[in-house]
Amino acid sequence: MAEENQTEQAAAAAGPQFAIQRVYTKDVSFETPNSPAIFQKDWQPEIKLDLDTRSNKLAEDTYEVVLAVTVTATVEGQTAFLAEVQQAGIFTIANMEDAQIAQTIGAFCPTTLFPYARESVANLVNRGSFPQFNLAPVNFDALYASYVQQQAAQAQANVPESTETH
Repeated sequence: MAEENQTEQAAAAAGPQFAIQRVYTKDVSFETPNSPAIFQKDWQPEIKLDLDTRSNKLAEDTYEVVLAVTVTATVEGQTAFLAEVQQAGIFTIANMEDAQIAQTIGAFCPTTLFPYARESVANLVNRGSFPQFNLAPVNFDALYASYVQQQAAQAQANVPESTETH
């Protein structure tokens, strides 16, 4: 019993813990459905970027976080390329409150994974023989804060007004 208390006290004294166990590419896809005709067009692409994250708990204090990045470039209404990368990581997250864990999984982990996904997308586009393409930095803290606000507003909208009887 005394050993358990010492272990718990040591963990609490250590404070929040975060460690990257592994970063890996979970899935990659690159398509050029309108080649080679697309290479004959004037290169003035419209770029659409979609980001998504998901996570699952693997074990006590261990989480997998997946950042999905989809980039679609269209020229004159035709798809020039479609690049999809799912960049994943396994993270140890311990000694944090639930809200801190959610913030870490929802913002900090995707921030950690984004440079890897960005490099993969740039490499895919380059190998497709398109002009150099670099994704702009993304503020995952702001995206997460917006998500939390939306969830709070949705929860508040779903609460029925109290009805009082007199």
